[in-house]
Amino acid sequence: MTERRVLARRLVFLALVTMSTAALLVLAALTLSPGGFDGVDLLLLVLFALTTPWMVVGFWNAAIGFLIMRLARDPVRQESPPAILASTALVMCVRNEPPDRVIRNLGVMMDDIAASGIADRFHVYVLSDTSRPDIADAEEKAFGALAQEWAGRLPVTYRRREINAGFKAGNIRDFLERWGDGHELMVTLDADSFMTAAALRRMVSIVQNDPKLGILQGLVIGMPSTSAFARLFQFGMRLGMRSWTIGSAWWQADCGPYWGHNAVIRIAPFKQHCEIPPLPGRGILRGPVLSHDQIEAALMRRAGYDVRVLPEEDLGWEENPPTLVEFIRRDQRWLQGTLQYVFFIARPGLKPVSRFQLVFAMLMFLGSPAWIGLLLVGTMTLASAPDTKAVVDPGYGMALLTLILLMWFAAKVATTIDVLMQPTLRHAFGGSLRFLASVAVETIFSLLLSPIMWTCHTLFFAGLPFGRAIGWIGQTRDDHSVAWLVALRQLWPQTVLGGASLAIVAALQPAALPYLFVLLTGGLVLSIPFCVVTSWPRLGRAFARIGIGRLPEETTPPAALERLALKAIAR
Repeated sequence: MTERRVLARRLVFLALVTMSTAALLVLAALTLSPGGFDGVDLLLLVLFALTTPWMVVGFWNAAIGFLIMRLARDPVRQESPPAILASTALVMCVRNEPPDRVIRNLGVMMDDIAASGIADRFHVYVLSDTSRPDIADAEEKAFGALAQEWAGRLPVTYRRREINAGFKAGNIRDFLERWGDGHELMVTLDADSFMTAAALRRMVSIVQNDPKLGILQGLVIGMPSTSAFARLFQFGMRLGMRSWTIGSAWWQADCGPYWGHNAVIRIAPFKQHCEIPPLPGRGILRGPVLSHDQIEAALMRRAGYDVRVLPEEDLGWEENPPTLVEFIRRDQRWLQGTLQYVFFIARPGLKPVSRFQLVFAMLMFLGSPAWIGLLLVGTMTLASAPDTKAVVDPGYGMALLTLILLMWFAAKVATTIDVLMQPTLRHAFGGSLRFLASVAVETIFSLLLSPIMWTCHTLFFAGLPFGRAIGWIGQTRDDHSVAWLVALRQLWPQTVLGGASLAIVAALQPAALPYLFVLLTGGLVLSIPFCVVTSWPRLGRAFARIGIGRLPEETTPPAALERLALKAIAR
């Protein structure tokens, strides 16, 4: 694709986003000004403006993606992959993970690679940053046995660092310094990653045959799960990611994303240009960078290499957190790491799209305090007004609410329509009735989850001046119940905030209750039971049995994925 064509696409996208944002803000101003426009209205408008980038950009990504999905014969232009010639390292990073679970995924991947006749082009590296002595001992035995089992067929190298300097980015850097020069490409994998040999063959062949391609990111989807929380979360992601990613790839082109795993990377330029030293100075956001991937993508693009995403749904899977508590722990690490992008946005030589991606990633989290600010200021404004019509114009307000919900769910709506229009896809998702039931349940799930996470982000921001920070911690991946007391300790701020706001509005402006409940307070008030109930293993098993949150991999499991013996696809 020519540079002029890419530039034209980006200008079109910029114009669409700019005009839509302006129209949305004008509508918000009209909504807030039935009795004039004062300082409080201005504050509410500013807070709302901070929430709009993700909504508007997401809407147009979804709209463009939907048009491509429906109008293009082959939206991602699949071609038969040529033979693999490049020496490729499979690099799996682990930290305090049960080795038997890692070997379950890795062993099946290696079997699939060997059966495909491409084992001579790969070398597996298990890069451990494990700090627990008991797990370290188990790792050494388990991965040592794996290396012996595969000796002479597919080499396996296990290495554990005593100190996880630089966290995951430091782990990869250590690999590059030791063994990077021995390979042309590497495939980055997390401990919960899984890829088939067909996916590896396709992605590696694309990169090896395009010398300008530095990173090729595959679309990562959730692995079939019997956790109710994970099933609903990854069903929603499955609905949203395809249209969003296809649409964003249309205008991002050679400045695509890197998500840190399930990607193929050209080693030489990555080693030379993408090192991220610790941020100098003192402070919570200084030191090693936690969310390294988008920065590495920006640095790779600055070095003159393309970074692209391949939005196909059979390139790789990951395991999602089984409970809300585990989800929050992972999300807080991402939040702290994303805030560190502020030190890289002005780096010399970065492409404009790369700078936008870093800012956009930060705005995803910075919008959360704005939503909570809207709740607090809006509640106080409603409490002091004679009636809701003195605060919000009902006609403009309904139009604004409709647009907000449309933009929130645009990516999911796009994929839902696409699935319903294709009999094969409808069957893959369990049939029309199961699919629509899953869409309905997931919509409620998302409406409840969003304000819970906005509050978590806001509390994290509030704790930064007092030294609150999170390091690189392990995850509990097995299904388990969350005790009521644990949920209470984790989510009491959400419950108090939502309950207080709901009580004030119910007492003084009950007409506003439905809108407030749908957008903000519903998830807050119900956060504790939401956390507990979605963690119940029996609910997750029931969902799997009746098909709520069913993924195509559960209807027709790929052979390699079936060999993992996952409970969600057990026959």
